[in-house]
Amino acid sequence: MILILLSWCYILISSIIFGFLFNKLIATHSNNFAIKSIIGLFFITIISSVWALFFRINIEFHCILFSINCLALFLYHTEITSIFKQFYLDFKKLIPSLKIYLLLILFLILAQCATIPFIIDNESYYIQTIKWLNEYGFVPGLGNLHIFFAQTSGWHVLQSVFNFSFLYNNFNDISGFCLALGTIFATFKLNNYFRNSNKNYLSIGLLPLANLFFFQFINAPSPDIAVYILTLILFYYFIKFYHKTHIQVFNLLITLVLFILYIKPISVVLLLIPVSYFCINFKNFYKNIVPTMILSLSVLILFITKNTILTGFALYPFTNLNLNLDFQIPKDIILFMFKKSTRFSFFVSETDLQNLTNFQIFKRWFLVSKINFLFNLVTVVLFFVTPIFIYKFFNKKGIWIVYFISVLQLILLLFSIPQYRFFVHLSVFFGCLIISSFLKSKKIIIPFLFVSVIPIIILLFFQVQINSISSNKLTSKNSVISFDNVIFPYQNSKYLGKFEIITNGNLKYNSPVDNSFFWKTSNGNLPCVNKIQIKYFEKYFKIVPQMRTNNIKDGFYAKKVK
Repeated sequence: MILILLSWCYILISSIIFGFLFNKLIATHSNNFAIKSIIGLFFITIISSVWALFFRINIEFHCILFSINCLALFLYHTEITSIFKQFYLDFKKLIPSLKIYLLLILFLILAQCATIPFIIDNESYYIQTIKWLNEYGFVPGLGNLHIFFAQTSGWHVLQSVFNFSFLYNNFNDISGFCLALGTIFATFKLNNYFRNSNKNYLSIGLLPLANLFFFQFINAPSPDIAVYILTLILFYYFIKFYHKTHIQVFNLLITLVLFILYIKPISVVLLLIPVSYFCINFKNFYKNIVPTMILSLSVLILFITKNTILTGFALYPFTNLNLNLDFQIPKDIILFMFKKSTRFSFFVSETDLQNLTNFQIFKRWFLVSKINFLFNLVTVVLFFVTPIFIYKFFNKKGIWIVYFISVLQLILLLFSIPQYRFFVHLSVFFGCLIISSFLKSKKIIIPFLFVSVIPIIILLFFQVQINSISSNKLTSKNSVISFDNVIFPYQNSKYLGKFEIITNGNLKYNSPVDNSFFWKTSNGNLPCVNKIQIKYFEKYFKIVPQMRTNNIKDGFYAKKVK
């Protein structure tokens, strides 16, 4: 915990400085301390992604990052230190109970980040993706080695910057830092609500009520938690400034959406948020959008370049634009991957997917486990009853637009990746909106917040079997804090198993001895891939991954075998 706290102090300083510098380039409505830090994280993500096109994200990059921090502090010392001073003054303005609550939650976030990583995706590709970035940057055809590596997220680029791999091996907690920023943002807005009774402040201020769910994602660098927090903040600013004309707000909305899309492109429908704001204020904005257009185009080019290097396809997973690169992933592998993802999302076999009716598939998805049933039911109910509450308590165009855009996003997810963790943040937002219709008094809200912390503490300090509500045996136990983790966080992987070195053609790779699941790689040395996966693709698709040259930096290609 202590080591994580120290690393967060450096991350916070760096993000505030880069948020300040970004605001010099593109003016945003980012006077808020947490928003300034988020904007800084976005700027660092983009810079490090450009760096990763050519070099590894390692000590060399950190020397440059540290030098920029020092130079910025030297040139803008007064302005930057004033940001921290203002945050301290704002913290002092919190009512005493909120100060205690905020410090308690931040402590619990730190503690959770020091525990055993919970998310199974951490063991299939998070750790390995970040390792590749630390040791080589973006590698051509990396998706041929393991198809999941093709999904390298901007969030993993950011984690590769702040895992300080050249100093220590166990930092894996950028998602926890993001939740801390979101909690700070929400707590300060809740304090504002107690002063001015603005319901928009209350709805975002109730965000920490969802921390019981969010906590399961923060001891691994899950892109989901970043999408949750950024999306909810995006909704807040759009609703708040819907009837106001500020180009800085438009710039902020664009920046938040670009960050979200670079982290998880499936959130593409959220582009309608800044687009609708721009259309409403077209006459006032069209002469001033050159900086944001350049930024948007730059991020798009970077996204396409990253995809092309990793997969051979500019718009992966779409394969219509064929560049005929020697390292492109075979199309039948991509098709297999997404068919398998579809079957997994709907919890059906390939035979069932072909034979069952749409209603039967939907029923299987809806009822597969208690936890799926709970989240799916809550989501369906919320999206049906929310219009009633909006009409009665929040009848404003901004909220209606957010609602309909959220419906479109939900529909897209239901027809592509219908897993509750991809749309739960939409439910959280409208859930908080509805709760804010009932919880209005400080005397009720504050105790409610503290009561919501109790199950978090129980799960953090006591082992609880969750087999009865989850069908996934790989995530049947919660992660608990131990005395050993007070200073040193748990290692990046939950598995302590051994690896064997296997040679296949010109490829020598590490494979986990314990093959508890098909995609497992965990914390093996590079290159690492499960031998079961290699054998499966060789048997059924007649391909094996091979190195393009003797230099691993030159990447991998899919070789046809007889």
